[in-house]
Amino acid sequence: MKVLFSGGGTGGHINPALALADYIKTKEPYADIRFAGTKGGMEETLVPKEGYRLYTLPLHGIRRSVSPKNIRYNAISICEAATAVGKAKKILRDFAPDVILGTGGYASFPIVYAGTKLKIPTVLLEVNALPGAVTRALSGRVSKVLVSFEETIPYLKDEKKAVLTGNPIRASIASVSREEAKKKLGIPDKPLVVSFWGSLGAMEMNKKMVEFIKLESERDEFCHIHATGAGSYRWMPEEIKKRGVDLSLHQNIDLREYIYDMDYVLAASDLVVCRAGASTLAEICLVGRPALIVPSPYVADNHQEKNARALEKAGAAAVMLENECTGESLYRAVKALICDPRELKRMAQNASRLKMQDAKQRIYEILAELSATQSS
Repeated sequence: MKVLFSGGGTGGHINPALALADYIKTKEPYADIRFAGTKGGMEETLVPKEGYRLYTLPLHGIRRSVSPKNIRYNAISICEAATAVGKAKKILRDFAPDVILGTGGYASFPIVYAGTKLKIPTVLLEVNALPGAVTRALSGRVSKVLVSFEETIPYLKDEKKAVLTGNPIRASIASVSREEAKKKLGIPDKPLVVSFWGSLGAMEMNKKMVEFIKLESERDEFCHIHATGAGSYRWMPEEIKKRGVDLSLHQNIDLREYIYDMDYVLAASDLVVCRAGASTLAEICLVGRPALIVPSPYVADNHQEKNARALEKAGAAAVMLENECTGESLYRAVKALICDPRELKRMAQNASRLKMQDAKQRIYEILAELSATQSS
């Protein structure tokens, strides 16, 4: 099978594709799998690191705010997109994939669109509850649209093309037991709160976390691992110290730049405090953990709040909006949940009901079926 994955710009578009690529390799070791993305995007680092060939196209997204500078920028972006479709067709003719899977973002548009024009079986993977612009624009042209939320389906141009598969995520996430994780991390007999706002962090939310950590240090009632992200790690420790908190005296508070061992950390957690990226929520559901979600308001079409509300509706999470959130209100919300084991258990059970552990297998079967039709 020859597969071309198209998408990029963020980990949420790249990591599901990498998880799928690795899974396909376990089923078909000789499968020829390649990626297409944007020049200068995160995919230029992540994809080659995993050993896959990457084609890059010069592309930029559209800026939504109106200003003379942004109008000029968008005009250039539109011209780039038109040129990129022609380059995408050349890539497709040279590689001749059996099937194309677009994982979203503007980076996926040229390859997916060109694939439909060349009559190559083409699939879109939409991991957010509210589909992105590329999915909405191309959902009527592709062979299938694979979704993670039932709420996504009414937004598609042809609902009959939708297949509820779930979000493909790393196999390691669900491979660790709670007991094993707590032992490895050295977590004492206290609840563990895990918080993070994404790989780059979120300046405003981390400012609130300074106050949060100040409040929790006064009682040390639970253990807490917080990932600041790259930008905030330079200033947060000093700012916390200015608030009179010596973190060396509070072994229950673990401030990190990144959480590299997320499989162990999630397994050991009792409550996750996070944004509402689709992959993050899929991982939380897979391990069955309750969540307090503060969706990012800085994303296209406010799609993170739609993701968060889907979990809230299912009884798997509580939601706080960023403009309603302070360090104190966030701390009190966390403390209320941690002090209510019955509610945490109920939320965890509801989260587990949302998991789709066989998402990769489901998607693989669809790609293999479409690939067979192309090869025959």
